Amino acid sequence: MERDIIFAGNWKMNKVIKEALDLVNGLKRELLDIEGCKIVIAPPYTALTCINDVLLDTDIALSAQNMFGEDSGAYTGEISPAMLKDTGCEYAIIGHSERRKYFKENEEIINSKIKLALANELRAIFCIGETLSEREENKTMDIIQTQLLGGLKDISSQDMSNVIVAYEPVWAIGTGMNATPAQAEEVHAFIRGKLTELYGVETAESTTILYGGSVKSENIEELMSEIDIDGALVGGASLTIAHFSEIVKKGLNTKLQRR
Repeated sequence: MERDIIFAGNWKMNKVIKEALDLVNGLKRELLDIEGCKIVIAPPYTALTCINDVLLDTDIALSAQNMFGEDSGAYTGEISPAMLKDTGCEYAIIGHSERRKYFKENEEIINSKIKLALANELRAIFCIGETLSEREENKTMDIIQTQLLGGLKDISSQDMSNVIVAYEPVWAIGTGMNATPAQAEEVHAFIRGKLTELYGVETAESTTILYGGSVKSENIEELMSEIDIDGALVGGASLTIAHFSEIVKKGLNTKLQRR
């Protein structure tokens, strides 16, 4: 079974509505005729609805950068999965390292969010990754296993069809550093091996695993040449029409040739 190739752009806390519309209209022009992959963009909450209107006649999908772990209630300032669905979101990014670091999200919180996203028919982009000190202490695989098992606790094989795993080494996010293709592939292969243990070969082989961490047009081809890297979760480079478009085009071409 061939896995989905996915290129996702996480805009983080950037772009007021006018800027967001300029960016998405540019991406629409550049990527409208792309076939063979899924393209996902994750603007800030404030721009979701108006961007959804722009994307209605395209195959570009909308994602939230986060969501709260309850359906409704007295949670001032939070956004529920039903609210995200109402804006047109098909995906939600869950467990990003910045959520773990700044907002102290642990495996239990992340697991509850994944379950709630799936219950609300949102596809979960589930992020895992180690810090620089953890890598230097040779703890990478231990950390990846802990995060993977914790986040996917009680998630069924059937539910995994709507989970995308994103490996993002924390030391490579926004630093200009990035894992070498060999380093990234090693972790991706480890993740797929653990998914095989949890769910069997068929589910593991059909699960898309993205790489994130200073992805740019200059390194996307090398990364996508690796067998277990199925796409990219792009941060800073997704904020520029030319950069993100080039990543998608180069990355897709490389992966299709590799297959």
